[in-house]
Amino acid sequence: MEKIMIVEDDIKIAKHLCSYIEKYGYEIIMTEDFETIIDTFRRAQPNLILLDINLPSYDGYYWCRQFRKESICPVIFISARTGEMDQVMALENGGDDFITKPFHPDIVMAKIRSQLRRAYGEYSANYDERMLIQDGLSLYPERLELRFKDKVTTLTKKETDIIESLLERYPRVAGRQDLLAKLWDDQAYVDENTLNVNITRVRKKFQELGIEDPVETVRGAGYRLKVTWKEGKE
Repeated sequence: MEKIMIVEDDIKIAKHLCSYIEKYGYEIIMTEDFETIIDTFRRAQPNLILLDINLPSYDGYYWCRQFRKESICPVIFISARTGEMDQVMALENGGDDFITKPFHPDIVMAKIRSQLRRAYGEYSANYDERMLIQDGLSLYPERLELRFKDKVTTLTKKETDIIESLLERYPRVAGRQDLLAKLWDDQAYVDENTLNVNITRVRKKFQELGIEDPVETVRGAGYRLKVTWKEGKE
């Protein structure tokens, strides 16, 4: 059963959406604590999110950016804001579609079905899931997962991109400029230290799997994967 997460602080609207969507056989996850939205998201792992813009503490743009660090599931904004810039902001911050309030529930269902078809169904890309393997280390880019032996760790999108580049280039060096180009569209506005911070996070992800010091800094060039582990080695 596909899961739809509703992030809407107007309880009347949220319940209306819930009761209508449930009739079509979807499982609904209602957001109740708007301080811990990302925790609810991680537990539920929804197939699609309906997201309001005006929310307590942080707005929907902020939460969509947080979702996009960990998932590519469809996000449909539902908002009373009708300005063109609001819709542009929604798409620029990672949204896939925009519905204005008041809305007709049939329109919401049609857009939900359309996005689910594009992401997982008949219109989705028809190819086998990618997997990169090196000496027992397995990266699943579409899942944002890294596995070694019986351990698994969840990655952000940028961590996944870095590890994917290191695996693809191994045993060669992944250049700093190449990594910056892959991670950020506009390198001119990226602080040089930002890549260093992300490399540090990648190293911590390897440590979670019991792999110590796998990313070598090649001074003046970039980074290289240093295979110091072996599958099956204790």
